[in-house]
Amino acid sequence: MKKRHEQKLVILSMLMVLALNMPLLLLFDSAEPFLGFPIVYIYIFSAWLFSIGTTYLIIKRYYE
Repeated sequence: MKKRHEQKLVILSMLMVLALNMPLLLLFDSAEPFLGFPIVYIYIFSAWLFSIGTTYLIIKRYYE
């Protein structure tokens, strides 16, 4: 794998550690649900989906 792609994956990992850190999660902790789901769950799963999609795009470019 090229160094450039490795660096992108490391940066993505650091961003996900920050995104799933407790102080940031507490910002989304609300008693009111959105579409029947707690807002913190929507935030966690959307961040997780974003990281999967971004990782897929980085890896896909590597193999082209």
